[in-house]
Amino acid sequence: MTPTFVDVLGERSGPAFESGAASIGYAELHSRARSIGASLLDRGLVGERVLILLPAGLDYVAALFGCWYAGAVAVPLSPSRDLARVLGDADPAAAIVPDGRTVPGVITLSTVLSTVDFQAAPEDWRRPAIGPDSLALLQYSGSGGVMVSHGNLVASARQTCRLFGAGPDAGVVSRLAPHRDLGLMTGVLHPVLAGSRATLLPPQVGPAEWLRAISDRHARVSGGPAAAFAAARTMPGVDLSTWDVAFTDAPSSTMDSFADRLAGNGFRRDAFFSCYWRAEATSLIAGRRGPAATEFDADTLASGRFTKPRWGGTPVVDRGRPADELEVAIVDPLTATRCPDGTAGEIWVSGPNVAVGYLGRPDVSERTFCARLRGSTDNFLRTGDLGFLHDGGLHVTDVLAA
Repeated sequence: MTPTFVDVLGERSGPAFESGAASIGYAELHSRARSIGASLLDRGLVGERVLILLPAGLDYVAALFGCWYAGAVAVPLSPSRDLARVLGDADPAAAIVPDGRTVPGVITLSTVLSTVDFQAAPEDWRRPAIGPDSLALLQYSGSGGVMVSHGNLVASARQTCRLFGAGPDAGVVSRLAPHRDLGLMTGVLHPVLAGSRATLLPPQVGPAEWLRAISDRHARVSGGPAAAFAAARTMPGVDLSTWDVAFTDAPSSTMDSFADRLAGNGFRRDAFFSCYWRAEATSLIAGRRGPAATEFDADTLASGRFTKPRWGGTPVVDRGRPADELEVAIVDPLTATRCPDGTAGEIWVSGPNVAVGYLGRPDVSERTFCARLRGSTDNFLRTGDLGFLHDGGLHVTDVLAA
């Protein structure tokens, strides 16, 4: 049976997370999660949605696991997000807020808690009846609240560990918001599954602080969107030679420029891990080590085909092979049939990490999460992105017009 992170966390030992001057080990995190879980269970919040309005840090991680230990559905939200919209959509039964702070908008909820309210003894916790199909998370993306099951989270974390080649020694530094899909998976859940140590930086830290943290902690795994790498500059006294997985969706020009600028700091070009992710797939879909781009004829790309140019073409980054257990199909969305070789189409994804659907939007969920190839009964996620497979690697070229 597929475990949940309630099962996984209790099996881990050693250092777990650090944030600022504070740190926590796996045994203490398990104990805090049981205390929070018991407190939430005492308030009858099994199966209810619980809003987490805490900044990135140890309290956030403990509250997240505490919700799962109570069988509640966590709704993590960055303080900068549209709280009023989420409150109306998610209809949470409770909120967890920072100690000593009043968060406008949540005072109408019947239960508003801070970390000082979690006084239940860890030994009073009793495991709720949750399994892989139970909802664990309501993840807000641009399209609304994505419903994610416990099984989705474990499957995605397992795939991330395999893609990264991560084990207990894979120290992680994350400056990505853990309230969002990529930050949650790469900065919190993948380290827990691997049993490794992770450093959580505030998302607003600059590139200099980020690179110094990687150097100081001899981290192997860290990354983010293209902007994180584009803004970084060479820094004296920073050693990036241990950085082995620099994951990003950056274009090849950004990766090349970063590698050239930071070569003097020990950064290796082959440390780049080019990847493709979506919140609806609970994060990573494909990835590969080392930057690789192939030039294709610009005119044929514009018409939905890819051919080698006679000279000077348009580079398209290879985002790697699909993760284990995933099927990626390149589909003509008008006919719901696979595109012929050499033709671009919409990227469809099927696998255990694909989320359940959008909260309260059954029609949109049906169109997005239950797409079917003609003559098939298997469900696929429609990503809305255009791309093609070339030499086994996924190449993303554009966004499908609505």
